[in-house]
Amino acid sequence: MSTHAAMPARGRTRPSSRARAHGRSSWAIPVTLGAAYGLYASFILRNNGATGYRQFWYGLITAVALAALCFVLGRIQHTMLPLVRAVAYGALTAAAIGLLVGLTDSSVLRSAALGLAVGLGMFISTFYIYYTHEKT
Repeated sequence: MSTHAAMPARGRTRPSSRARAHGRSSWAIPVTLGAAYGLYASFILRNNGATGYRQFWYGLITAVALAALCFVLGRIQHTMLPLVRAVAYGALTAAAIGLLVGLTDSSVLRSAALGLAVGLGMFISTFYIYYTHEKT
């Protein structure tokens, strides 16, 4: 005997109140970004004449810091408003690019300007994506 399509299912029909299960990409993407960022920061320091230990530790610290910030932002991004989320991604990108440009012995104004320009571009693109592709 078949049941009607509108028949309510037995048991729990609401989504669970527990946090969503995150897959490998929740930690693999931040680790990959952090590793690439740390290697590039280490490479820039090496070209500026840094010693091996300073270069290694600086690359490791920047890799861990960026990976941790990306992981935390990825975990809490769904609780933020789209505007705040776009600002967070723009600020993280601006700080990361500004630090890399600052490592090249350029002026503070140049690193700040380039970081702000790239961060503004990230803000505009994420703002557009969140407001056109998500339900608010």
